[in-house]
Amino acid sequence: MDMMTERPIGRFPTHQSTGSAGPLHGIRVLDFTHFVAGPFCTMMLGDLGAEVIKVESDKGEDFRQFPPSDPALNGEGSPFLWTNRNKKGIVLNLKSESGIAVVRDLVKTADVVVENFSTGVMERLGIGYEDLKRIRPDIIYCAISAYGRTGAFADRLGFDTVVQAESGFMSLNGYRDRDGVRVQPVVMDTATALMAANGILAALVTRERNGGGQRVDVSLYETALTMTGFGSMQYLHNGIERERVGNSSNDTAPTGVYHASDASFFISSSSTAVFQRLFRAVGRPDVAEDPGLQDRIGRLERKDEMNAILDEEFGKHPFAFWEPKLRGAGVPAGEVRTLADALNSEVTRDSGIVTRIPHPTAGEVPNLALPIRLSETPVVTPVAAPLIGQHTRDVLEKVLGYDDARIGEIAQDGGFGRFALPES
Repeated sequence: MDMMTERPIGRFPTHQSTGSAGPLHGIRVLDFTHFVAGPFCTMMLGDLGAEVIKVESDKGEDFRQFPPSDPALNGEGSPFLWTNRNKKGIVLNLKSESGIAVVRDLVKTADVVVENFSTGVMERLGIGYEDLKRIRPDIIYCAISAYGRTGAFADRLGFDTVVQAESGFMSLNGYRDRDGVRVQPVVMDTATALMAANGILAALVTRERNGGGQRVDVSLYETALTMTGFGSMQYLHNGIERERVGNSSNDTAPTGVYHASDASFFISSSSTAVFQRLFRAVGRPDVAEDPGLQDRIGRLERKDEMNAILDEEFGKHPFAFWEPKLRGAGVPAGEVRTLADALNSEVTRDSGIVTRIPHPTAGEVPNLALPIRLSETPVVTPVAAPLIGQHTRDVLEKVLGYDDARIGEIAQDGGFGRFALPES
């Protein structure tokens, strides 16, 4: 099926308003970010109620052009929607004096600035942390970078997949007889966004308690080292380097992908109790009670033997037979789904995480909600990612109080680049 003609969005419900202003209501964020790590961070702040003002050049950030191109989105790609919900979009030419003057005026009203330019760019523009804290002493300034903003590697460019390789993360994925495999989803960008958002929230709490702002620095590389999991501690403390084991496990057995007569599914036997429940569920209590399998080491040594038994038993029936048996027995198991299957699954529908929201040119676009549920201050009702410069005039007039004459001066000076500011 042609991916451009198939529109799964209609299968999901329209998003219902929460009526919430969000726990960060009243916080203003200036967003100088692009691609994933920075925009995902600021989007989370927007979901939580902050007013996020996204600053772009007249051509927009490059992530707008990620495929597939969609005529309903003015020829832009849908990935941009994923990281830029709940933001106001403005266009400023940061290479012009008037554009920088607008930034400085906005900073006077802001609580947080987030940027993920290359090291030194904000400083050369005159809007680095030291510059901005002279304007707003209690500003919280978050810099997201590849390798940190100081040290021998501060000038290096870095991307999700590159730091997966350099951090050792890639060496842990795949099979022993071939190269390590990178994870296709942008896990390092997303995890870095989570780290940055947490750092910003901690700085906001500190400012509320003690006053004053501070700088928050987060890097992809350090986040990637954290994402290697407890394998890093196993090496640092015990000198053990984990091997690639495909869909199996270095630590538990039987764990991996198994096959019913019609589908594949994953089982994790994380403890002796789960191992025992698993083999009882498949009608092999003799294995569950085998004295040689009552500890983790014994099971790891005999995992091939156990896997052969499970493959034989599971192949006798479809997954619809095994799923309730395993669930009833308390065995963690789940069908191996494609992304499309997962998004359309009963579990996803029951969670309510996927909905439809309005969009100014497409009519409606899908929305994948922030998976945080707050009982008293829910996340705000989602608003689709802005068109290029969509809120420029609105922000200048309502946030900064600029009149038509001042806005005209900025346009004349090239403060909006080639962007044609709509009439009020």
